[in-house]
Amino acid sequence: MTQINSQPGTETEKDAYLNEIPDEVEMSLFDHLEELRMRIFYALIAVGFGMIGCFVVVKPLVRWLEGPAQGVKFLQLAPGEFFFVSIKVAGYSGLLLASPFILYQIIQFVLPGLTRRERRLLAPVVLGSSILFFAGIGFSYYALIPAALKFFIAYGADVVEQSWSIDRYFEFVLLLMFSTGIAFQIPVIQLILGQLGIVSSQQMLKGWRIVVLGAVILGAVLTPSTDPLTQSLLASAVLSLYFGGIGLVKLSGK
Repeated sequence: MTQINSQPGTETEKDAYLNEIPDEVEMSLFDHLEELRMRIFYALIAVGFGMIGCFVVVKPLVRWLEGPAQGVKFLQLAPGEFFFVSIKVAGYSGLLLASPFILYQIIQFVLPGLTRRERRLLAPVVLGSSILFFAGIGFSYYALIPAALKFFIAYGADVVEQSWSIDRYFEFVLLLMFSTGIAFQIPVIQLILGQLGIVSSQQMLKGWRIVVLGAVILGAVLTPSTDPLTQSLLASAVLSLYFGGIGLVKLSGK
């Protein structure tokens, strides 16, 4: 009895095999929109539950976020300001808590349209993106925020008393943490572009001058403060991630 080899043999057959969409199912535009509505609905429910759970323990979260501002007195400048700050902190925290489930819904929506080659990238991209996002939040909390606050406190120490609006402080902290987490996705984007054959590691390296300028601009745009120290730290981190991403793409053979 002859055994049929289902694995592709030649390079052409391998490419054709990897570019196939397994278990492809025809869906109408209405079906796609209905599934998208369902996935968004599930994601919003997860965010809602995450926000409610974080609001229950919002005071410890607030105290943790106040940690980098040692020696600063926080003021509530309007009635209910801290209440709205609590909602804001619970919202960001709930979104972060629900992010794995949101990511799962996104994957389930796009998976049927991915080829075998693209599906191979899915696990490392999701894992790498998650690790880098939380690494960006940690870098912001332990490096960027303390550096920025130290600069501001030292600059006006002999002129003004350090009493800050709690709402403005949390706008600064939450925006900086999330923007840094997003900026840390650069190596993941590079790996996707390299694996899909859009940009090679040599092309990425050739454009280093533009990247340096872009990192400086990105550091100025993403940091809500105007101090050069915070912007320089973020720009340096972005450049390190970019050149690290080039190394990853190079190691992958692209």
